[in-house]
This record gives sequence, C-alpha cells and structure tokens, in this order.
Amino acid sequence: MNDDAPASRNFEVSSRRPTTRHGVDTPLRHTQQPELTIVVPAYNESARLPHTLSDIERFIVDANLNAELLVVDDGSSDDTLAIANAHEPTTSSYRVISLPHRGKASAVRCGMLAAAGTHVLFTDADLSTPIEYALKLVEALDRGADIAIGSREGIGATRIGEPAYRHVMGRVFNTVVRLLAVPGINDTQCGFKAFRREVAQDIFSRTIVHANDDQVHGPRVTGFDVEVLFIALRSGYTVEEVPVYWEHVAGSKVQPFPDSFRMFSDVLRVRLNAARGRYD
Repeated sequence: MNDDAPASRNFEVSSRRPTTRHGVDTPLRHTQQPELTIVVPAYNESARLPHTLSDIERFIVDANLNAELLVVDDGSSDDTLAIANAHEPTTSSYRVISLPHRGKASAVRCGMLAAAGTHVLFTDADLSTPIEYALKLVEALDRGADIAIGSREGIGATRIGEPAYRHVMGRVFNTVVRLLAVPGINDTQCGFKAFRREVAQDIFSRTIVHANDDQVHGPRVTGFDVEVLFIALRSGYTVEEVPVYWEHVAGSKVQPFPDSFRMFSDVLRVRLNAARGRYD
C-alpha cells in the first residue's frame, strides 16, 4: 500500500471517557484488549446518530462485551461531529475521528486501521442491519473465518422495503463483480462486515483505489468493498457470508446513475491494479 499511514490523512481523534457512578473518569482503554471494535462511518448523520449510538451501547451492555466504539466523521457539514463529540458513553471505550470529506471508503479505512479490538466490525450509521447481528459475525470469526460479511442474499437473509431500482442495481453489479473480481460471494455491498484485527490491518493497509482521494462534495458511494474482498481472497483469507436482516432506511445517500458508474469503474480499477501487480 502506497499510503498506509492514516496519520498522514490529516485526521483528528478526540476521546470521551465513560464516567463511573462516583463521577471519576475511567481510562479510555481497558487494560484488557477490547473483544470488539465497532466502527461507524458517518457523513451528515446528525438526525440518526444519537439513536445509533444508544442502540450500540445497549447492545454492548446486553451482550456483556468489552468493546470499543469508534465514530469516524467523514467531514460532515451538519452537526454530526458535534453530536459524536458530545456523546457520553456509559459502557465502552469511545473515540471520535474527524476527517476531511473524502467519502465512506476513506472513513471506513481509517477506522479499521485505528481499531484496537480483537475483532473489528464496521456498520452503516443507519443500522439497516441491527447491531445485534454483530454476534453472528463474531461467531463466524470464532469458528475460524478470517472475515465475516453480512449477506442480504440466500437462505436465512431478509430484505425489507428495498426500492426496486436499488435491488436491480445491486444484482447487476454483483453479477459483474463475481465475473471480474470476487467469484462466489453473493453480496459484496452490505455495509456490515467483521474482520480479525490482524486481517483488517493487512487488507486495509493495502487498499489503493480510494486511498488517495481528494476532498469531495456531497455523498460519495463507491465499490471499495470489492477491493477489500478481492485482496482478501487473493491473499488466501477465508470469507464467510452470514445471512442478516436488512431494512431500507429513508434518507439513503445512494444516487443510482453516478454511483453505478463509479462502482463499475472501481471494479475495473481493481482488475487493472491486479494486472500491474499492485496487490502482490
């Protein structure tokens, strides 16, 4: 990877510490390594973020996890960063990373490389897949998978309320992806994926396609997941698809035509990079 040092990307990290019932700050990190880091990339999510953070913290309590919660603000133009910084965690180690707006690929990459947990999961800020499904992905990792990805396809998976155009977009894109880059995976684009930490460190430090993106304007949906999974399979890592519940949430940032073009271009760029030996 030519640009594998997130510090060079001009991001800022702020830390909010959980407070004990006696009002004394506890250390940001437990002396024991967190079992799980949950990375939440967020761009203009001020309306959803408070509920999302509360849901995740409730999940951490219910599952009795030693966890780290990491919000990566992708240069939001609303109050997302202020809300993230004002959040008062009660159960988990908590950090906020602030980036210039370069898109979800950059935010996810930064969060995955900064994570401290034994297992690292990223989830969309809308929690279209309920955070409780994180346990199913972690179980797959514990069974021996290097990577566990949420899948909205196949037996046991449920999709609710997805617009027809998005489903068609996704199926056409996945057909191309399986032919050109990632054979055998039915759903590369579900924004719910978990990795063993050392695997995440290896793969995300080697991504190229969006590693050096300039600042952008407005939402930016890309095919970065394809590059991640391409590197994974090329490196011999095992990938397990885990059927999940997924519900379309209003306010999607997907723009059918420009995003489709960009995602198909990303697949071609991955193949070109591979032909040039850039993933070797």
